[in-house]
Amino acid sequence: MAKRTYFEKLARAQKRNKSLLCIGLDPAPEALPTPFKKRDASDIARFNRAIIEATADLACAYKPNWGFYEALGVEGLKALEKTIQAIPGNIPVILDAKRGDIGNTAKAYARGLFEVWGADAVTLSPYMGLDTLEPFLEYEDRGAYVLCLTSNPGAEDFELPNRLYLRVARALAERDSRRNIGLVVGATQPRRIQNVRKAAPDLPFLLPGVGSQGGSAEAAVRGAWGDRPGSVVVNVSRSVLYASKERDFAQAARQAADDFRHVLQQAIPRTCSRSEKPCESELTPAT
Repeated sequence: MAKRTYFEKLARAQKRNKSLLCIGLDPAPEALPTPFKKRDASDIARFNRAIIEATADLACAYKPNWGFYEALGVEGLKALEKTIQAIPGNIPVILDAKRGDIGNTAKAYARGLFEVWGADAVTLSPYMGLDTLEPFLEYEDRGAYVLCLTSNPGAEDFELPNRLYLRVARALAERDSRRNIGLVVGATQPRRIQNVRKAAPDLPFLLPGVGSQGGSAEAAVRGAWGDRPGSVVVNVSRSVLYASKERDFAQAARQAADDFRHVLQQAIPRTCSRSEKPCESELTPAT
């Protein structure tokens, strides 16, 4: 019996929770709510667990960002381990590590992220070449979201000149024989999202940049929507995590997550991107 792929797992979570929302678990000690007095790695783990327990029926995925845990040393990595263990097994874990290296180093990264840390999907950088992605793509049941058009101002430095981001999108669309590649496309680039969708009509998109970074959830979903299940997942981090800095932080995070969930569901097009057939009715409306 074939293993369920990452994108199948994602689509099931989206259908079950009627949600396109991925919650980014990027906690910084100094930003924790007031109940967390020590503001250390143990508090990070406790905070994440509370957020997960409050939102697990509203999210389709969680995305811990490696850097926030590595910055706390060994204890931070232990907090990451506890965080991943707290995520229900039927909700995918996207480990945001942005790896990109050659040869045996890439193989070691892939083995570590998938086999040791148990990630369902990872983020990767393509700029050392397509061969650096292959060790990750060999895990056919896992997902690889590759940086294409990011939400930061520095996208102007390399991604946008000569439309390099479209070259990346086309190259990865041609590479997706295993159907386990997605693209990271910043929600702060609404007009260009549509260009990426045209260049890679079948690839799923991970859309960061909604909320604190100013990206429009509605414009991102409409521009990115595709026919394939799991074609769009929208990441929100700070606007959910820090909806309150007081003792009601978990309840406030739940309310913020539910608000984003509704907004994203309402943005789903009535018909899919390349046909007039209705999109999956299970995804809309949110309730």
